[in-house]
Amino acid sequence: MSIERLLCEHIQQIHAHIRDAVVRACEDSALEQLAHVDAEEGGDTIFAIDRVSEAVLIEQFSALGATVPFRLVAEGLGESGIRDFPAGTPHDELAYVIIVDPIDGTRGLMYQKRSAWILTGVAPYRGPATNLSDITIAVMTEIPLVKQHLSDQYWAMRGQGVHARRTNRLAGDEIVLPVRPSQATTILQGFGNVARFFPGERARLAAVDDMVVTTLLGAPPAGRALCFEDQYISTGGQFAELLAGHDRWLADVRPLLLAPSARHAHTAMLCCHPYDVCTELIAREAGIIVCKANGTPLDAPLDVGSPVSWVAFANEALAATVLPALQEALRHHDMPLEDHHALA
Repeated sequence: MSIERLLCEHIQQIHAHIRDAVVRACEDSALEQLAHVDAEEGGDTIFAIDRVSEAVLIEQFSALGATVPFRLVAEGLGESGIRDFPAGTPHDELAYVIIVDPIDGTRGLMYQKRSAWILTGVAPYRGPATNLSDITIAVMTEIPLVKQHLSDQYWAMRGQGVHARRTNRLAGDEIVLPVRPSQATTILQGFGNVARFFPGERARLAAVDDMVVTTLLGAPPAGRALCFEDQYISTGGQFAELLAGHDRWLADVRPLLLAPSARHAHTAMLCCHPYDVCTELIAREAGIIVCKANGTPLDAPLDVGSPVSWVAFANEALAATVLPALQEALRHHDMPLEDHHALA
């Protein structure tokens, strides 16, 4: 068995440990305890529930470091978000970069509103230039609500398609999970949206969303809706909705709201980061189109601070119609098609 396949299987097992530990914490702890703000690191808020997953993360990845030297990139590792395993490994001896979001969707999970996801991407280490496009292994695992006994897991290795299973966490049995992105060629009567999770710039993002829909479908008849949206506050969750065929297109372009003077720096912003999109390989292996707003591949560095914008379409037909409409809407609202990575 190849080292990459072994890595993929080991990461799946690590995800299962994290999932089970977090679900137990949700069962045993009061909401107020889990929602306590523990720190501000790597451009995001760290809640008490995040520390549960981080403890298991360090324990499990420490064991993996005995097998292969790698750099771990994740929230909860201090401001740098970096730790090498084994400790002190010279940079030229590191084999991989493993970027992890131990809980993507913390806010929804800690209030028991919606599942969160564990996200991991693995790329061969090539120094500071290593980026999202280098990822060759990706695994994402659902952290279900306490009242939910089923947990989905998706994984992919570059060029080998996508695989998925559904685990009954109470009985322990598993079934193969079909991966079926939507084959619809129109957004009519389907789900899709521009992400606008938090106060601040929602009106501008909503205006972009509305313009996309109006361009493609025209004005809705009185008293009727032509399409729908689902603001899932988890990038992994958004990818899962595309993989399951629930959503037809999604866009998270919050970094494009940054003023031009701020696009060259790691400006603090409540938005998507590289660890949030580290499993986009899974979507692409399933035939989903994932790219920047300008249509080029994602290429953000593997760190915890860089803002990342992305768009995704369930199939090529949708990309061919929705992407030009989105680009037109972004230009109309004075938003660029490039984030700061291409401009720096």
